[in-house]
Amino acid sequence: MRDSDDRGSASLEFLVAGLFLLVPVVYLIVALGLIQDGTLGVEAAARHTARAIGLATDAADADRRVDLVLHQVAEEYGLDLDGLAVGLTCPDASGACPSSGATLTVTVRARIPLPLVPPILGLDDLATVPVEAQAVQKTSRLWGTSP
Repeated sequence: MRDSDDRGSASLEFLVAGLFLLVPVVYLIVALGLIQDGTLGVEAAARHTARAIGLATDAADADRRVDLVLHQVAEEYGLDLDGLAVGLTCPDASGACPSSGATLTVTVRARIPLPLVPPILGLDDLATVPVEAQAVQKTSRLWGTSP
C-alpha cells in the first residue's frame, strides 16, 4: 500500500492555523495593552487631581489646577478628555468639600474603546471597557485661606 500524497499541505496548514490562532492572540495582546494604558492613565489622573486639589490655596486655584492636570494626563495617555468623569467626595467633612484639613477622595472613570471596532450601528460605543481609579488626599489645614 502506498501512502497518500501530502506534499504542499504543510504550508496550507500553517496559513490556516496562523489565521485562526495567531490573529486572535495578537488582537488580544493589543487590546489588553490599550486597556492597561487607559487604566494607568485613569490612575494617574485620579492621583494627580487629588494632589492638585490638596495643594491648592482655594477653590478657584483648585479648578485651574485640575483642568491643567486633566489636560496633561489625557494628552499623555491618549484618553478622551470629554470621556473622563471626575468625582470628588469628602467623607469626613461636614461642610463644603473640599475644606481645610479634610480628606478628599477623587474618583476618575473612563471607557477604553477596543481596537478595530467599526462605528457601524453604534458598535464602537458598545465595545468599550470601563476603568475606574480612586485617590485619597488630605488637604492643608490652611486650605481656603488667602496667602
